[in-house]
Amino acid sequence: MKLKSANSKRREFFKNSFKAGGLLAATLAFSNLHAQGAKTTQNNAQGAKMKKLQLTKKAQQQLDSRLAHIDAELVRLDSEFMESFLNFAYDEADSASALDEATKYKLRIAAVVANDGLAEFDSITQSALKAGVSAVEVKEILYQATPYLGYARTKGFLQAANALFTRLKLSIPNEPRTTTTRENRAQKGLEIQREMFGDAIDKGNASAPADMKHIRDFLSANCFGDYYTRKGLDLRFRELLTFVILASLGGVESQVKAHVQGNINMGNDRKTLISAVTAILPFIGYPKTLNAFSAIDAIAPYKA
Repeated sequence: MKLKSANSKRREFFKNSFKAGGLLAATLAFSNLHAQGAKTTQNNAQGAKMKKLQLTKKAQQQLDSRLAHIDAELVRLDSEFMESFLNFAYDEADSASALDEATKYKLRIAAVVANDGLAEFDSITQSALKAGVSAVEVKEILYQATPYLGYARTKGFLQAANALFTRLKLSIPNEPRTTTTRENRAQKGLEIQREMFGDAIDKGNASAPADMKHIRDFLSANCFGDYYTRKGLDLRFRELLTFVILASLGGVESQVKAHVQGNINMGNDRKTLISAVTAILPFIGYPKTLNAFSAIDAIAPYKA
């Protein structure tokens, strides 16, 4: 009887302890919830009191019409920096570029991708869509970038684009944009290379070391035959896009020069190339911009 009584007392003790523990846990949970709510309210209050950015008229117009996806936390915590960046990117640099708005945004997407700027991709792409860039064009920019940047870099952006289009309920026409076959892609690609670079292609192919000739074949069939031949972006713009991708990538100055020449041959003149680099300057920085300008000067020098 004494043993039973002791056991009963122990059970009663644990029962009361669990009740107290549950009450304590509930109290702590409520306290944490209340604290989180207070913190959220405080953050909202801080956001409401956030200093209004001192933007130029043009930068403000861009912000109102296209840049609704700007990082609000950066605006709140780094307002002076964001004022400087937005005024420069969307007024000064934007105004100095002679390209139309949609073209500038397409090139900015390419620059962001080349710089591995996944954190900026969603925002710049939504702004591009508002500027009239289509979802198909966004996809083709990413495809065109792949032979120059590699799949390891573009895969994440393709996934981000798919997620964004799903979220925005944007559908892409389910129709093929490939215009070549396995049988003719090499020849079609070679024809485009010759159109862009002239006799230099055949001379380069002929002089390539025997153990490197397969790369020349890959360039014709894959880089040009698989990508430059696609629908969705015209050939002239694809070459401008390639120039921007290479200029944004950096460290490939000889390739940048080659594609300056390719652009000139395709009708994209010095003014167009300078305007393209100027539009992306805020996203790639001055060193790469100056290198691109040097390449333009070397191939298409200024004429007074």
